[in-house]
Amino acid sequence: MAALGARLRAIRQQWRLSLREVEQRSRRIARERGDLSYKVSASWLKRLESDEHELTVHKLIALAEIYSIHTDQLIGSTYTAEAQPLSDECPSPNATILLNEGSRKSRAKRLSSATPFPDQTTLLPTENGPFPASHRHGVIGKLDLSLDPMIPAGSIVRIDTVNREISSTKAWTHVFQRPIYFLKSPEGYVCGWCELDSNSEWLTLIPHPRSAASTRRWRYRTEVESLGRVIAVVIRSGE
Repeated sequence: MAALGARLRAIRQQWRLSLREVEQRSRRIARERGDLSYKVSASWLKRLESDEHELTVHKLIALAEIYSIHTDQLIGSTYTAEAQPLSDECPSPNATILLNEGSRKSRAKRLSSATPFPDQTTLLPTENGPFPASHRHGVIGKLDLSLDPMIPAGSIVRIDTVNREISSTKAWTHVFQRPIYFLKSPEGYVCGWCELDSNSEWLTLIPHPRSAASTRRWRYRTEVESLGRVIAVVIRSGE
């Protein structure tokens, strides 16, 4: 396990997260679970990445959730810096699908058995799972190019359904901090950045600058509904 610190640092850098950003996300996990042992301070993580600390169970769980990776893959000897964060590959549907709770493997198996994939977005029933009841999951479909290539087709997103309000402030400093929302639009489910007009009457879906998608606009709450804010993304490895 001598290379554990280097592996953890490689994963964090792959997600382009600073030590401080990991600490901030771990605080949210600690609040949600009501246990401060899930908090990962920036100074503690820096020492861990230098192999000057032992990794505790609660902090392992917190890091796995922040990096959207299985705990066994997070510390496993098979992980390399070049590997993508997701090992459970999930085939891309033709439209964005809202997934039920459960392990990524079971969700991927359910999707892979759906042949052919539906052209329209499909809403699946919820089930008991390891995440809070307020969290849902979606998989980005081939027709949802809003945040491509940053979040390509086949990516799995975790949605906090409690945090549905579209933020009217611009407190973010770069695109990886910009809030992402999972929406139910007249055309189906879409995932992307959103802007409201000064009266909060119109919602505009803003595509990634390198995306082939166009800007779309709907009447907020009348024509389009926010199902929640995306709080984690798992990018599918390979094609």
